[in-house]
Amino acid sequence: METRIIKAQEITDTVKKLFTDCNYFIGDDILSALKNAYNTEENETAKSVLSQIIENDNLAAEEEIPMCQDTGMAVLFVEYGDKVAINGDFEQAVQEGVRKAYIDGYLRKSVVDDPVFERINTKDNTPAIIHTKIVPGDKIKFTAGGKGFGSENMSAVKMLTPSYGVEGVKSFILDTVKTAGPNPCPPIVVGVGIGGTFERAAQLAKKATFRRIDTENPDSRYADLERELLDEINKMGFGPAGLGGKTCALGVNIETSPTHIAGMPVAVNICCHAARHKSAEI
Repeated sequence: METRIIKAQEITDTVKKLFTDCNYFIGDDILSALKNAYNTEENETAKSVLSQIIENDNLAAEEEIPMCQDTGMAVLFVEYGDKVAINGDFEQAVQEGVRKAYIDGYLRKSVVDDPVFERINTKDNTPAIIHTKIVPGDKIKFTAGGKGFGSENMSAVKMLTPSYGVEGVKSFILDTVKTAGPNPCPPIVVGVGIGGTFERAAQLAKKATFRRIDTENPDSRYADLERELLDEINKMGFGPAGLGGKTCALGVNIETSPTHIAGMPVAVNICCHAARHKSAEI
């Protein structure tokens, strides 16, 4: 296979559209789950909140305006074909796409340049967080999302050891969600990363929140665990907006990775119902 040349401008245009679209248009998997929850919810206050969320998402799509005021920090998962060459600077092209999306799309700019001391807003929501994986082929696939921090702040990672077993894994996940309570703006999507190293588990948890909630882990053991955790979370009772009800979470997604014989890292990344993510391949 010959090397394929992709223009940097095409990358910029693709990334810009991904971030405007993911902020304006909620995924059909999330919208379907919200409608399902409305139909099965028994708490009248919860039904009212779910109705307002659904109406908000529909209005955002119709008017092409952000579904939430927190348009998030830009995160991308990139599958970069090994037969691709960029006519320009890849990193710069991606960041320019984010910059244009947040400026031209009237999206809130929430990134500060220094995390501790000066904390000056960069005024264009860059730099984005970019996770790149080299794969076979002559294409680039982008999965982009705006991660709000009301939910991001409720996330956690713990370096469990194998002796904790599956019960220890479940306890940590459920404790993290219970501690978060209404803070991450439920109903939520819970992304779980298990395995790898400290940072790999966290990356997997974030990637899990980008997976459609109408899919399941291909390993039946983890698929069963996803369903069990979702059921247990929805029994916690804090409900939509924390006002009560059985719709605490819309989905639990688990991603795993091989790990060291002495370790079993587990990360939980919580995402609010504005679970924004879009994909494109060029």
